[in-house]
Amino acid sequence: MTSQTIPVDPFELVVFGGTGDLAYRKLLPALFQRDRAGQIVGPSRVIAVSRRAMSDEEFKRSAREAIERYVPSAERDAQGVEHFIQRLSYVAVDGAGEDGWTDLKARLGGADAFVRVFYLAVNPELFGPICQGIARNGLNSDQSRVVIEKPIGKDFRTAQVVNEAVGTVFDEHQIYRIDH
Repeated sequence: MTSQTIPVDPFELVVFGGTGDLAYRKLLPALFQRDRAGQIVGPSRVIAVSRRAMSDEEFKRSAREAIERYVPSAERDAQGVEHFIQRLSYVAVDGAGEDGWTDLKARLGGADAFVRVFYLAVNPELFGPICQGIARNGLNSDQSRVVIEKPIGKDFRTAQVVNEAVGTVFDEHQIYRIDH
């Protein structure tokens, strides 16, 4: 059996928790690998979001360091890394508050024609507030998706609360729950 890499349609991936361990160790290296394989095409981009004040260049530098640290040298080249890094940008947003949402909305612009994925690489207690912020700021559309990671809550009751909070913003077919 042979494998085939199939390019995906242009997208916007917004990673809440974009400066966290999960993003640096797993998400960015995996996305780099997909970009290197030709699966990420056109104007697709990744926007990292965190509360930390940081410029695009500072984030790109830390993302480059993460790729160099977590992707074996035989699987990366300077040109490929630079190509991927150009897809990245950073916006400081307080997911549980009001700060930064206007900046994120401006960064996203009106590209509702693209699939927009919100990846919540944060504590499950922030899933609801972040989804509410997404809705409050008009960032979701029919083409939007949200990715949440298990565990979803600490027990059955808190899992229900989290699922209900996410479900008030996204329809079930837009919600992707993953286990890692």
